[in-house]
Formats: sequence, structure tokens, C-alpha cells
Amino acid sequence: MESESEMAKIPCFDLKALEEGSEEWKEMSKKMREACESYGCFLLMWDELIPKGEFEEMFNGMKLLFDLPEQTKQQHISLKPYSSYSGKSPAAPLLQSFGIDNVPLSAASAETFTNLMWPQGNLPFCETLKSMSSKMLELNFQVLKMIVEGYGLLQHYMSEVENMKSCSNSRLMRYKFPERLQVLSKTGKWIELEIPQNVFVAIVGDMLKAWSNGRLHAATHRVVMRGEKDRYSFGVFAMPMEDMDVDVPLELVDEKIHLLRYHPFKSGEYMLL
Repeated sequence: MESESEMAKIPCFDLKALEEGSEEWKEMSKKMREACESYGCFLLMWDELIPKGEFEEMFNGMKLLFDLPEQTKQQHISLKPYSSYSGKSPAAPLLQSFGIDNVPLSAASAETFTNLMWPQGNLPFCETLKSMSSKMLELNFQVLKMIVEGYGLLQHYMSEVENMKSCSNSRLMRYKFPERLQVLSKTGKWIELEIPQNVFVAIVGDMLKAWSNGRLHAATHRVVMRGEKDRYSFGVFAMPMEDMDVDVPLELVDEKIHLLRYHPFKSGEYMLL
């Protein structure tokens, strides 16, 4: 286990009152990119984005959702990976999760899911799911812009940043008896994340790692199971459309240190691996 000093290295950024394009924004973009290269994750504060009451409404709704009968939850199925209900399994007996595609991008997505779980309707849950997903996708977009700006490439690759959020997956998870979220450092040690209330955790994914030619570190992460209380987690994953190519910018390739590591590939094909 890492020491407290090593745990403290995971940076926390505050986006409140930060003006895009300002010198402060550019400097934070550089530090955010460095955090992604070193740790593959960071903490993020943005109190103005989601009020505390909306967090509470979301997690109260998730408790009701996961308490539904197993037969009801199993109705949420999809052929796409990570887009169905996943119940207790031998590989993960203490985890249940739902994956819902494109909640912020399709008005019908949240309604369809909510009506499937609650045929009589559950408007508060539906509206909170849409609101949280939309705001967190916007947060994804802001973070992506800052990471690309950290390489000095935003002006030339804004369309690629837009493509990275052309699809999304909202993930609702319940862990039985968890203790802490941990990320695996590049040196092979597990780091426990101290996460204050209403603070987001941003974790680099495989596609962003590939786009950066391996410069960004896609952190392996896990939840350690100990304790007596359930843990509820809500995440929104931004991604390109299935038929879009993930292609390394020429500026991130050289003939000495950063040789080309990833040839272009289709986002959807990778998700099926």
C-alpha cells in the first residue's frame, strides 16, 4: 500500500471560475495532462456544475433502482458491451451495474430505461438521470479539451475532441461492502484515493491512451471490498461513434522516444475485443 505522501501526489483541480483560453486555464491544462501521463487519473472539483441536492437525488434514486426485483433489472439488455444490467456473478459477486447508452444525447434513452424499470413511471429519477448525465458529459468535454490543450493541439484537433464525446455510456454501480477506490501506479503499486464529498474522479481510458500514442496512462483501478455499507457510483464515459477512427496525431510521434505505437482503428471494433 502506498504511503500518505504518495497518495497526496494525485492532484485535485478546481475548475470553478476558470476562463477557457486564459493563461490560468492553459497552465492548468498542462498540469492536467501531466497528471494523466503520470497517474492516469486525477480529482476534480466543480461545485457550480452539480448542486449537492442533485447528487443526493441521484444516489437516492440509485438505491431504489438496485432494490428492484432481480427479474425486473434483468430486463435491461443490449448486444453492446457495457450497455446492459450486470448482476452478481462468480467473477464479481459483490457488484451490480447498469450501462445506459447516450442518455445526454437522446431524449428517449432515459425515458425508455426508466419506464422499463418502473412501468408506472418515475419522473424524478428520469429527470435526475438526464440532468446528471448531461452535466457530466459536459465535464468530460471540458477535461478532454484541457488535456489536448496540454499538448498544445486544441486548435488543430478540436474536431477530434468533438468526436470523442459523440457517444456516451452512463454507468450506475452498486458495490457490496466496499472500502476504497484504488488505482494501480505505473510502478505497480496500488494507491488508495482519498475522495472528498462531491468531488469527481477522472480516469484515462484506453482510447484516449491510444489517441495520445501511449503518452497518457490508462490507469487500472479497483474497489477494495471491506466494511458494512454499500457503495454507489455513477459515471459517464465519453467515446467516439462506433464507425469513427481513433488516429494518433502526427505531433505526438517522433523517431526517437515516441515511435508510433497505435495504428488507426475503429472505436466500435475495439469495444468488441
